[in-house]
Amino acid sequence: MPLLVNGARVDLARPTGDMIRAHPHLEEKAKLLRSQPAQIVEPKGLLYVQQREFAVTTPKDGSVSILGSDDATTCHIVVLRHTGSGATCLTHCDGSDTEAEVSLIMSSVKSFSNSTGCGRLEVHLVGGFNDDRQLSQKLTNQLLRAFDLQPEDVHLATFCVTELNDREEQDIHFPIIYGIAVNVKTAEIFPATFPEKGPDEDLRSAHILTGAPLTNIYDAKTEQLCIGPYFWGPFPHVDFWLEQDDAQILQNLSTSPLAEPPHFVSHIRSTLTFLKEHPFPSRSLFPDRKPRIYKKNEEGLWEQVCSDKI
Repeated sequence: MPLLVNGARVDLARPTGDMIRAHPHLEEKAKLLRSQPAQIVEPKGLLYVQQREFAVTTPKDGSVSILGSDDATTCHIVVLRHTGSGATCLTHCDGSDTEAEVSLIMSSVKSFSNSTGCGRLEVHLVGGFNDDRQLSQKLTNQLLRAFDLQPEDVHLATFCVTELNDREEQDIHFPIIYGIAVNVKTAEIFPATFPEKGPDEDLRSAHILTGAPLTNIYDAKTEQLCIGPYFWGPFPHVDFWLEQDDAQILQNLSTSPLAEPPHFVSHIRSTLTFLKEHPFPSRSLFPDRKPRIYKKNEEGLWEQVCSDKI
């Protein structure tokens, strides 16, 4: 069944501007979301999701109460939730394989909702802006089409993407919202920033930079964050990139150089340095072919669990 707004199927043959005009409540909701200042989300109870990662959990989770992601420029952050079970998935999509990614997150939420008789699937889309290359618009259209292809009804609840998430300053366009969080217990979605993006931030970023597919990083049944095992070969021209100045890295390794957050270049440098230090993660990081497992401790922070205790 299709993607629905107010019970009516979205007409994907028409431009998204027509859909916004036909459903003014979506624009009002986007305006309300944009007007909220970004909340700083501390690490306690947080599961941070990087680009091309996803995580799903339920309100019964005793470890994780907030799912969140940020640093989205042309990327979109997607929240899919079943209103009956409360099962909630957050992912950070970049357009690499949107149709397969949407199928994956649909399956993940349904796996926690099959025994629930009531409720419906609702999707919230946030991110992107009016970028010069129209990558945001392309991703918006891909996501709408992918959800419309699903066998179940999916209700579009939040649509704060591309033109609805755009601001202009001296003829340069920027996203208004770069990051969001969802409270798994209350279903509240709000703009957010995250001082802590770990654990294993560089390792996870390296996995993305080497072309990883969308990856599930959390097991809600055991309440464990599972990183890897990840495998790649030596990163091409890593020394060349590390020798470049900030402007070259920004220009060549970003989809939207003028709109990136201030820490973009330092983040990329850190990831490239990690890739140089670990050209063969099968030897240095995952010699036993087992994931790095983390659980929340009594303070609500991630703590690595020895693999022999699992």
